[in-house]
Amino acid sequence: MGAIAISGSITEKISWARKTYEKTGKLILRDEETSRLLSDLQRAVTRSKGAMEEAGLLDRCRICDEVEGGSCCGKGIENRYDGYLLIINLALGVDLPAEPWDEKSCFFLLPGGCCLKARHVICINYLCKDVLDHVDPAALKELRMLEGEEINLVFHLHERIKEVLGPRDGTEPLNQCNG
Repeated sequence: MGAIAISGSITEKISWARKTYEKTGKLILRDEETSRLLSDLQRAVTRSKGAMEEAGLLDRCRICDEVEGGSCCGKGIENRYDGYLLIINLALGVDLPAEPWDEKSCFFLLPGGCCLKARHVICINYLCKDVLDHVDPAALKELRMLEGEEINLVFHLHERIKEVLGPRDGTEPLNQCNG
């Protein structure tokens, strides 16, 4: 069961995350540190998205996807996500899709953009050259600072979720050192 969280198909990972969250969601949300991290991440995501919109990034990406036929959110990006990151999204109230909206795009890309709040580091941090050429350097500096905060929180929350779940999800700890 736990191996699916790491190496299954995206639909298997979503199914695993939903079942695991259904069984352990209350435990996760009752954990004080997890609850604090979820609130902090929600605020960080809101700030990052606001900075992206203010810098014109959301419009630029939408034009690239809809008009120019390209997108950084291409099919296969979803495979970088594991079940724990999906559990974080469920805890943040995200309704994970059952199927992709567009077979050529990331499983999580919907008509209004990415449906996820907690995203993989590549999805937070990657900006193509075209975007970099069109974004004001001061706005980019602010965005990068906010993205760093978001990435840090996602990492700590990801590790906390694994710690809170422990053996309940059927996995062995991934980072054991023998000494």
